[in-house]
Amino acid sequence: MSEVIYTKNAPDAIGPYSQAIKTNGLVFTSGQIAINPASGQVEADTIEGQTEQVMQNLKNLLEAAGSSLEKAVKTVCFLADMNDFAAFNAIYGQYFTGKPARSCVAVKTLPKNVLCEVEVIAEA
Repeated sequence: MSEVIYTKNAPDAIGPYSQAIKTNGLVFTSGQIAINPASGQVEADTIEGQTEQVMQNLKNLLEAAGSSLEKAVKTVCFLADMNDFAAFNAIYGQYFTGKPARSCVAVKTLPKNVLCEVEVIAEA
């Protein structure tokens, strides 16, 4: 049976989806963007600041599901500009020290015109 995961320490969904779903020993997060859950706003305007907020949102969401960044097995990363790849990686690497499998692609636009979005699959 699947369990819907919700925490006030990550942004509310901005559409008809859940923050995360826990099922069959895995946690699947929805893509997290750089919205500060306290204000509901995108507060950083640099790739470094936005990546930090995304990582904090993912950390808080996985903890609410009884998991952690260390249990991540796969991430999918979306960048608005591939020129931000090195700066994004520098922050990402501080959080995902276990080096999960990953895909990283550039996209035309992201919700709220943010610079990055990340989703995670982790062991519960």
